[in-house]
Amino acid sequence: MLVLLLKCASLCILGVPLLFFWRRLTSSVRNLRGPQSISLWTGNLGQLYARNGWQFHRQIVEEYGGAVKVNGLLGCHQVYVSDPKAMYHILVKDASIYEETTWYTDGNLLVFGPGLLSTTGDHHRRQRKMLNPVFSIKHIRNLTPLFHSIALKLRDAVAFQTKDMPAELDMLAWMSRAALEIIGQGGLGTSIDPLLPDPNSITAYGKSIKNLIPTAFRLSMFRMFIPIFIKLGPPRFRRFLLELAPSQDLQKIKEVVDVMADTSIDIFRQKVDALRQGDEAVAQQVGEGKDVMSILLKANVLASIEDKLPDDELIAQMSTFMFAGHDTTSSALSRILHNLAIHSDVQEKLRQEIASSGILQGEVSFDDLMALPYLDAVCKETLRVHPPINFMARTAQKDSILPLGSPVVTADGTCVDHVSIRKGQNVIVAFGSVNRLPSLWGEDSYEWKPERWLAPLPPSVAAAKMSSPFASLMTFSAGPRSCIGFKYAELEMKMIVAILVNSFKFELPEGKEIVWNLGGIQTPTTNIAPANAIPNLPLKVSSVKA
Repeated sequence: MLVLLLKCASLCILGVPLLFFWRRLTSSVRNLRGPQSISLWTGNLGQLYARNGWQFHRQIVEEYGGAVKVNGLLGCHQVYVSDPKAMYHILVKDASIYEETTWYTDGNLLVFGPGLLSTTGDHHRRQRKMLNPVFSIKHIRNLTPLFHSIALKLRDAVAFQTKDMPAELDMLAWMSRAALEIIGQGGLGTSIDPLLPDPNSITAYGKSIKNLIPTAFRLSMFRMFIPIFIKLGPPRFRRFLLELAPSQDLQKIKEVVDVMADTSIDIFRQKVDALRQGDEAVAQQVGEGKDVMSILLKANVLASIEDKLPDDELIAQMSTFMFAGHDTTSSALSRILHNLAIHSDVQEKLRQEIASSGILQGEVSFDDLMALPYLDAVCKETLRVHPPINFMARTAQKDSILPLGSPVVTADGTCVDHVSIRKGQNVIVAFGSVNRLPSLWGEDSYEWKPERWLAPLPPSVAAAKMSSPFASLMTFSAGPRSCIGFKYAELEMKMIVAILVNSFKFELPEGKEIVWNLGGIQTPTTNIAPANAIPNLPLKVSSVKA
């Protein structure tokens, strides 16, 4: 037995270097330039995902161009893409070739069920066909009064904490809570957080959603094993294995998923019952039948047999909406407030625009809110320079040629205008890098300047033909897997920013430097916080009337 174990260990020791060199010798992108691998096991992944990895992302684009070879696990080459033309092919023209990575879709399937983030190909297109009309401007416009009422509750909660004197508040926590309630009421037609000063007022469902991302991120090292795990027999057997796992984080995420699933089923049943009882019963629910799920259920009843979504897919959309609309939006809102605290002149100019417009006198109009040019500029510039999700991976489903808009110089000095991609190879779509390309946005592309949106954009932006759904930015991705709720998020951000800036002044805290951490979703902490600190955004908040 001991001899057998020693032989297996020897094979592993010899096999890993052999696999490393074999992958390098046979890689179709081995001639691309890129940074040196810093680890035999993880290549450059430690630099790509480092919490302070901003400079690394900028450096490789500036040094190597729009297609960069980076090293993944065990020497596996990946292509880091910031070239606009290549990105268009990956996300739009050849989207069927470059699908989400298996670990991503399988992981989402385990957590959310067969929802929009868990499906690919025709299955995804069928779901998207049903959901696209639900997120149309027509329906989003009807949510304006609901968003307004929630933003006013947020204002009142912050005002309570600053009624006597200016106070240092964790505005990330408040943005997170507000985003939860807006996606809860506007997305699912249920209240998750009454936005009281006491944070314990959040429901168990809300706490589970808040815990999902931090817990999942701590388990990110296991994600490559998800496609294997999901094939290990039926769900009951997989759950049995999961319950045996000694990892505290695995047990935590199991609890989170259980709460999310049970709550989604309960909400779904309530909505179906109300729908059967008629319009009056629907109107009495939270959201008054204008929420996304109520509209989706009505549309699904009227859909043809081939378009109709089964119950398990409808239920899966609920947790999917919560996940997609919570951390990303709260990150963007927090970044806006932080930038306004840094740039007090911009904050004051925005406050004057909001006050002089008179839009907050009474019920807020969707059109009036969207017509504020400086508010629009502040939101767009923040989403350009600081997209909540900096990059995502795609996997080639077959061999393909990826064209480049700007040629790159290879390791042997050759200038090439395309990259050969093999089936199974990962490409990293760098949303943040393309949003900040000097060749598109000018030499000041890394600077936060809302004024750039008050004049015509550089011709190079339009010439790039990104085909993105929002403002020529890749923040919401592009193509058939672009963010379906971008208009929902835009209305939410503008409503909250308008009401908060009209009521409060935001300043940087004393003795603390706020730093933003690169991860799955950007999060702030302070320079005095440990590496494993809970994300927070301390800002000095005071009433503008004080």
